[in-house]
Amino acid sequence: MSSPLVLLHGLTFDRRHWEPLRRELAVVDPDRTVLALDLPGHGDAPVRASYGLEEIVEVLHSQITAAALPEPPTVVGHSVGAVIATVYAARYPAHEVVNLDQILLPGPFGGIVRAAEPELRGPGWRAVWDRMLAGMGIDALQGEARQIAETATDPRPDLLLGYWAEILRGTDQQIRADREAELRGIGERGIGYRWVTAAQPPAPYVDWMTATLPTTVITVLPGSHLPHLEHPAELARLLTDKN
Repeated sequence: MSSPLVLLHGLTFDRRHWEPLRRELAVVDPDRTVLALDLPGHGDAPVRASYGLEEIVEVLHSQITAAALPEPPTVVGHSVGAVIATVYAARYPAHEVVNLDQILLPGPFGGIVRAAEPELRGPGWRAVWDRMLAGMGIDALQGEARQIAETATDPRPDLLLGYWAEILRGTDQQIRADREAELRGIGERGIGYRWVTAAQPPAPYVDWMTATLPTTVITVLPGSHLPHLEHPAELARLLTDKN
């Protein structure tokens, strides 16, 4: 039997992003349990005063526990949802993590977010998010995929500042140490880890990732930052073949 799937969307989006993938899964793996959650502050989930990684993981764990899944899940996370999936699997039972197009270290992105903090805290915050969207490849999507990307979203400054708090408050060294500890914990417990990336990843990052978690499986699925919308059939088959 395939492990249950828990699906975690990206920042400002919501669980509607998973509908194309869920339809494909219903065809190739119709008996599989699939739980698509709204991250705290997104979709139908209540707004919170803060969105630290630890508290997000605790909220999600309570929801996953309440769902009474038959066995530990494969946790699929897109973008920031993949960071959350990684932290979750380091703390709670999981079969596998599937990371959709998220590098776990801040790198250049961290510098961009930190430089934009004054703008994020002022009336021009939306321009920051629009710049981020411009780099996601949404313009290349077609039909339903593009419609979902453009409408199943509710950007707000509290979400951007809250979910990027780790970058804004921590150093690259601290974040790197945290991710290494989490990945090593995942490896020690025999939890699988697959990284689905939209482009050939930088060699130094691959070296770091595979040195930290040697069992990491890297799959290149060329396209936009939203592989679950652009390639739902391919992703459904990948999730089915792996479990």
